[in-house]
Formats: sequence, C-alpha cells, structure tokens
Amino acid sequence: MRLEGKTAIIMGAGQSPGQGMGNGRATALLFAREGARVLCVDRDPGSAAETAELIAAEGGEAATFEADVTREAEVAASVNECTRRWGRLDILHNNVGISVAGGDAEVTEITEEAFDRVMTVNLRGTVMACKHAIPVMREQRSGAIVNISSIAAIECYPWVAYKASKMGMVAFTRQIAIQNAEYGIRANVILPGVMDTPMAVDTRARAWNLPREEVAAERDARVPLGGKMGTAWDVAYAALYLASDEARFVTGVELPVDGGTGCRIG
Repeated sequence: MRLEGKTAIIMGAGQSPGQGMGNGRATALLFAREGARVLCVDRDPGSAAETAELIAAEGGEAATFEADVTREAEVAASVNECTRRWGRLDILHNNVGISVAGGDAEVTEITEEAFDRVMTVNLRGTVMACKHAIPVMREQRSGAIVNISSIAAIECYPWVAYKASKMGMVAFTRQIAIQNAEYGIRANVILPGVMDTPMAVDTRARAWNLPREEVAAERDARVPLGGKMGTAWDVAYAALYLASDEARFVTGVELPVDGGTGCRIG
C-alpha cells in the first residue's frame, strides 16, 4: 500500500487497440493496487471505463473522466473533478503521446499539420495538465508529477516531432521541479525505451501494413538487455516509485526504463 490515502490522475488511462497492455492502463492498475484512488482520464471514455472496471474488479477505487489533452478546458475540468470527488490531488501522471499515428516523419518530410499535432498532444497537453494541477498541489504544499518522455529524446531517432516533443518534456519537467520545490511538489520524468505496448507495436504494424510479429521482432532485436522489449509494467513500477513517498527526496530526475538502450550513447 505504497500510495495509501493518495489520489491520482492518470492522463491517458485508456489505450490504443492491440495486444497486451499500455503504459497508462498498467500504471492506473498498479497505483490502485497500492492504495490510490484513481481518476482514469482519456479521450476515449470506453477505454477509460475498461481500465476503471479492471481496478474495481480487484477491489480498488476508480472513476473515469472524458478529456482530450488538446483542449485545455477539458484538462482543467478533469483536475476539478478529482478535487470535487476526493478533495485533493496527490499525483499527476502524464502518459499521453503519439508519433506515427499523428503523421510524424523525418525532417525533410514532416508537414506543418503533423508537427503541430504531435507537439500539441505530447508536450502542450502535459503543460496544460500541470498548469491546472500545480495550483492545487501548491495549496496542499505537496504533490508528485510523473511525466512520460522517451529514450527517443536522447538517442538517434528518425522522426522529428516525437523527438522534439519528448526532449521538450525533459526540459519542462526540470523547470517545474525547481520552480515548485519550495511548495513540496516533486516532478520527475520517465524515459521508456523499446516497449511492447499496443501504441508502440500495433500502431506501427497498422501504419506500415506489416504483421505485428515482424514489428515486434525488429524491436526486440534492438534491446541490449535480454533481446526483449520491456512491458507497460516496467514503466508502471518506475512511476510507482517516483509517485510514492519512497522518492520524497527525488525531483527533477530523468529515469530511463530502456533495457540498456541509453548506454549506447556517448
């Protein structure tokens, strides 16, 4: 019960269609197992409801809220719903992100529309969520923000908008960490590597018209640690640590969860 008595918002608690489990759903489930009351926020209310139902089936407490992170008013409303329902907000977990599905491409091929969409979803959505959560946490004099970037921020990565947005996430997390430390608010960012999730594997398989097994095998081959992709649970357990009081003296940190991929750099 490492999060007993705490409330958490998971932005992106649903998941893309495909095999396995996404990072947001796994994190929502794990937080609930550890005692948190979880508001499952997603633009797809049906997918968020599936996550909440899984939590309820295990005896946890969860609610759902429909919000698109590209619409600030909806993001603000989700924060208001959390505080209305439970009276406080202890953890904000920003998990929403797109790349291939948003039309991302190499710099010589990227369109204005695709660049703006990926940056809006990946970076602006997180900024707006923090904009509305931080005042609540400042008033409480406590809170933990856990953002999801990607090892793509620092490794060689082909598509320009995703990389730019995820490096922006790192810089933004550092900024809010130092600017809010005096209020007892911590902010950290996770850099997942090559993961076996519906968004990472199934979305690419659909976009490239390839068998899922072929996409998965290519990704497995890139992982130094055991030659196998990580899972959503690897990200969820990292998020649990950063959200918990065990990390009470940890802020402004970039935590790779990448099976050693980052060791190839430098």
